[in-house]
Amino acid sequence: MKPTLSLPILAAVIVAVMATARPAQAEVGVGVFLGQPTGLDIKLDLARRAALDIVIGWEDFDDDGRDGYAHVTYLVGLGAARGRSVFVPFRLGVGGVVYGGAGDFGDEVNVGVRAPFEIGLRFRRTPLEIYGEIALKLTLLDDGDNDDPVDADGGVGLRVYF
Repeated sequence: MKPTLSLPILAAVIVAVMATARPAQAEVGVGVFLGQPTGLDIKLDLARRAALDIVIGWEDFDDDGRDGYAHVTYLVGLGAARGRSVFVPFRLGVGGVVYGGAGDFGDEVNVGVRAPFEIGLRFRRTPLEIYGEIALKLTLLDDGDNDDPVDADGGVGLRVYF
């Protein structure tokens, strides 16, 4: 099995296990994240103010192609501003990241930790959230020794909740 195919399978197993362990009132958000990285985003509520965020996709769209990317982040809700039709949650997280280099996971695998700060815009009448995130990424294992040890990621996303 190709390494690029094993990531979606791994994500599906994680989602299935976490979905069975979540509280009865918890929600699952599925959507897309655009930026650095770009990919499928799955957010699983674990408790009232805690969630697990999984993104599987690509980063570094450049001359040598797309680099595979996946992260799992534990998010904690810091609080929220509330309005009539929206509320604005503030979240901080910590998690692990695995990403490739030179266009494919088979050529190079890098491992690190990331710490994101996220601000959302959650609509009360529809199950949608638009959010932005900026994350500090620390590379611990650089297989090709060609990435910055400290880097920043970020972008915007859209989630639909079930």
